[in-house]
Order: sequence, then C-alpha cells, then structure tokens
Amino acid sequence: MQPFLLSHFTTTSCIGRGLTATLASLRERRSGLQPCDFEGADLDTWTGSVAGVDDEVLRDDLRAYDCRNNRLAQLSLRQDDFEQAVHRTVARVGRQRMGVFLGTSTAGILQTELAYQRRDPLSGALPADFHYAATHNPYSVSAFVRRFFGLEGPAMAVSSACSSSAKVFASARRMLEAGLIDAAIVGGVDTLCLTTLCGFNSLGLLSSRPCRPFDVNRDGISIGEAAAFILLERVPGSLDANAVLLRGVGESSDAYHMSSPHPQGLGARLAMQQALASAGLPATQIDYINLHGTATPGNDAAEGQAVAALFGELATPCSSTKGATGHTLGAAGALEAVISALALQQGLMPGGANTERLDAAIAVNYLLDNRAQPVSSVLSNSFGFGGTNCSLIFGRAG
Repeated sequence: MQPFLLSHFTTTSCIGRGLTATLASLRERRSGLQPCDFEGADLDTWTGSVAGVDDEVLRDDLRAYDCRNNRLAQLSLRQDDFEQAVHRTVARVGRQRMGVFLGTSTAGILQTELAYQRRDPLSGALPADFHYAATHNPYSVSAFVRRFFGLEGPAMAVSSACSSSAKVFASARRMLEAGLIDAAIVGGVDTLCLTTLCGFNSLGLLSSRPCRPFDVNRDGISIGEAAAFILLERVPGSLDANAVLLRGVGESSDAYHMSSPHPQGLGARLAMQQALASAGLPATQIDYINLHGTATPGNDAAEGQAVAALFGELATPCSSTKGATGHTLGAAGALEAVISALALQQGLMPGGANTERLDAAIAVNYLLDNRAQPVSSVLSNSFGFGGTNCSLIFGRAG
C-alpha cells in the first residue's frame, strides 16, 4: 500500500494529558489505574479515568454536543499543537478535502443514562434538553470534530467494539488512495459510563485488581477512557528521518463468537498477515508488537498463539500497554497507534505494567521491563467483540 504520514498526533488517557506526560509515564512504567469511583458504579474493579473531563467547557457554538465524550475530545484536540496543525493543513488543502474518521464504542451513552435518571416521574418522558443525535449517537464525536474545525469533507464514525479506532485508519487510507480527500483526522474517543462498567461486569470480565496482561494469574480487564487524534496526510517530497508513516493495514472478521476470539487466534493472525502484506514486509522486520493484550485468559492466549505462529515463538519483542492505560475500548486502537509512534520516535519498547509472572503457556517474547533501542517498524493489534480485527504497521521514515 501507499504509505501515509502521521504529521501530528496527540492523546489523553489516565497516564497523562498530551505526548510529554504520556511518554513520561511509559518511561517510568507508571500505571494510571485506580480503584473505581465512578458515580453509580459500586463495583470491585479498577478504572483508568481522566481527571477534569467534566470541567471542560465546550465552545458556545458546540453546546448541543455537550457530553463527557465530546468534552474529552475537545480537551485532547487542544493539546500538542494539534488544533493549530489541523488549521494549517486546512488552509493548504481546503475544508472539503479534509476527512474525519473516528472510532468509539459507546460514544456519549452516559448522557442518555443521566437523562433517564431525570425522566418525568408521571409520563416517563426524557428531559427536553437531552439531544440524542448530538451526544449518544456514535456519529456524535465525528460531527463534533467536523464542526469544531469547520470542515466540509467526508466524515464517518466506526463502532466495531475494541477495533473501532484502528479500523478508521483503513477507512481514511481508502479515501486518500481514491483521491477523495487530501488529509484526514483519524482517531477515537471513549469515556467511562455505567453501561460499559456494568455490562463488562455482568460478563464476568472485570478484574478486581489492576489488569495484568499475559500474567499467569490474569483474571480480567480494567476499563479506561481516552482520546487520541492523528493528522494523516500524503507523504511530502522530503521527510525528517524521525517522521512516522502508516505502512500497513490488515482487517479480518472471524465471526467465531459474539464476545470470545477464535481459540487459536485465526482471525487475529489473518489481520496481521494482511498488514504485513500491505506493508511489503516480512515478519522478521517488525521490531516491536503492541499487543491487544486485554488481560482476559482467553484473549491473551488466542493472541499469543497467533503471534507465535506468525512471528515465531519467543521471537519479536511485544507487550500490552493496557496495564498502564486500562482497556479504552473504542479509543484503544488510536491511543496505541500514538504509543507506537512514540516508540518509533523515542526508541522505546514499553514494558507491560502490572504483569508480574508471565504465563509460560504463551510462547511470546513479552517485555516486563522497558527496552531502549532503535525501532524501525511497529505492529499494533486491536481486536473487538464478534471477531472484528485490525492490525496496523507504523514505521520511521529514516
């Protein structure tokens, strides 16, 4: 495939607001997970929340979009010079030639939860100030970002569970290659809500400890929230050696089960194979793998089998960063794309936080400590419910 430039990027999660704080947390192997204190969720679990989200005030012209999800989106858009970078690109390519492709799983569903708590006690009617289309609707965040920048190009939302904000790279790539746009904002936003917390609890998937990906005693996920945005553009004539490129994309749908992966990770393996093929790279040229690594027994075992089959047992260094950030669901793909970009630029393979004793039955080269060395190519995995799999390959330009 034709490579594309990640010209600017930013992220906010429980390990930090912006790139500097995120990188510092990765270097220090600091987890942002804390005992769950989300209002209304009396659950024995840990979460990765972003402090101050509800203090963010949307612009006056965007008040109809007011919800926790869009507040976190705005907070992140205003970091790392990202807002200014988009405006500069729009001035060059035009409002109609900039696309918006964002992933989310639950969008602003918290706003609906709050609205139901304020129903009329007699009629059951929802409050008049509740705006489903601008808040709860999965497209809300894309509409919000499009209006935030005054864009007029194509815009869409992807809601394919935990692969959502990885698959947006594929959607943007197709439109760029077709010549329909010249640049795109890609990314994802997901925020904590009762539906997510109670839903995963009902499935028995929440850990009562900070999650421990690939640990022999792993017993479930820790849910986090995050926003991540990337400005994706055509590659210019000259590039800094430290520039980061999207080199490969692989998608698959194994449809094995509604919530469990194929036991041998066949769909995951297919997505990784397609990503390598589209990048024109053999598996031996991947320096580091950012694993999906949710810390559930089945997911980690299946992904481990797929990685070992494709890359060789105990070969390519890999880790999951969800021990630090929690599983940010629809935002995970974009968050971990930014972490992959930082790994490339900083020569840092982050060790998995919280993991203490590796599961010997999973034959992968899982990093318990950070490794500092040049990194040229990174593969990042994002796998969702129903077998919606996506693997991305990023590389340094020089």
